[in-house]
Amino acid sequence: MILHSVEDQITASSGTKVAYMELRRLGSTGLHLSRIGLGTMTWGRDTDEHEAADQLREFVDAGGNFVDTAALYGSGDSERVIGGLLGALVKREDIVLASKCGLSYVNGVRAVDTSKRTILRELDQSLQRLGTDHLDIWQLHAWDDITPLDESLAALDVAVISGRVRYAGISNYTGWQTARAFSIQDKAALKATIASTQNEYSLLSRNVEREILPCAQALGMGFLAWSPLGRGVLTGKYRSGLPIDSRGASPHFAGFVEPYLDQRSRSIVDAVAAASDGLGIAPLEVALAWVRDAPGVTSAIVGARTAAQLRGVLLAEGVTLPAVVRDALNDVSTPS
Repeated sequence: MILHSVEDQITASSGTKVAYMELRRLGSTGLHLSRIGLGTMTWGRDTDEHEAADQLREFVDAGGNFVDTAALYGSGDSERVIGGLLGALVKREDIVLASKCGLSYVNGVRAVDTSKRTILRELDQSLQRLGTDHLDIWQLHAWDDITPLDESLAALDVAVISGRVRYAGISNYTGWQTARAFSIQDKAALKATIASTQNEYSLLSRNVEREILPCAQALGMGFLAWSPLGRGVLTGKYRSGLPIDSRGASPHFAGFVEPYLDQRSRSIVDAVAAASDGLGIAPLEVALAWVRDAPGVTSAIVGARTAAQLRGVLLAEGVTLPAVVRDALNDVSTPS
C-alpha cells in the first residue's frame, strides 16, 4: 500500500491506518471534492440512522467531504437521515453536498419528470429534508424525453440565481445529451454552467469512455463515477454464489445487481481477484483505484451498508495500481 506520507495518515476508529483523502477540482470550477465520494442510496432503508452516522464519521475523519444523495433514494429518507447528521455530527460547511432531482418510481415503474414546476418543488423539499439552505451540486437525475431541455435547464438557472444551489450538474445523460445541455448553458448570461456529469463507470461498465468522458474532459466538466465497484460485484462477494445478506439477495436491489452476474463479468471479477492476490490488497481496492485514477474522473462514489464495509473502501485511498496491472485490467475489461 502506498501512503502519501506519515503526516497524511490517520487512524480510523477500527485502528486501521488509511491515507488522508486527496481533493480534486470539479472540472473547471473552483470547487474541490474528495476523490472518493460517499454514496447514500441505501440510507434510510437498508442503512439505518446509527449506521449512517458511523459511516459519515469514518468518512469525514478520513478527509472525505463529498456526499451524494437524491430525492429518489428511499423516497426522501436518505436526505432525511443526512439532514439529521448535518450540524449534529459534522459541520455543514465541511461537506460538499450533492443531490439529484426528476426521477421517481410510481408503482414500480420508472418515471422521469424534469419539468420546471416539478423539480423546483423537489428542490425545496430536498432542502427541507436536509435541513440546509443550499446544495453544493444539484443534478438532473436523468434525461426527460418529454420536457423540453431548455425548460429543465431554466430550472437550474433559477436554483443557482436564487442561491439555493451553488453548481448545476446532470446525471445519466448520453454523450450527445451531455454536449447539448452544456452548449445551451455555456457562457450565456444568467445561465448556470453545467459543472459536472454523473454516470456509471467501473471495470464492468466502460461505455462512458466512448463519448461521455471525452466530452466532459473537452468541455471542462467534472466527472462523477457512480457504482465504481460494479454494483458490488467487483468485491468478489458473488464469486461462489449469492450471499443472503448481500444487495443481490435484497428485494430492493436484486434487479440492480443481476446484470453483472454473467460470464463476462465473472471473467473480469476473476482478473481483479488475481490482481488483488498479487498486490496483497482487497479486490475492492483494486477495482476502486482503477476507476478513481482513470483519466477525467473527479470522484468515485461508493455506497456501503455498514461502517465496516466503508473502512475497506477508505483503504483504497492509499493504493496506486502499477501500470502493468492497470493495463492487464484494461485488456480483460475492454467492451466488445
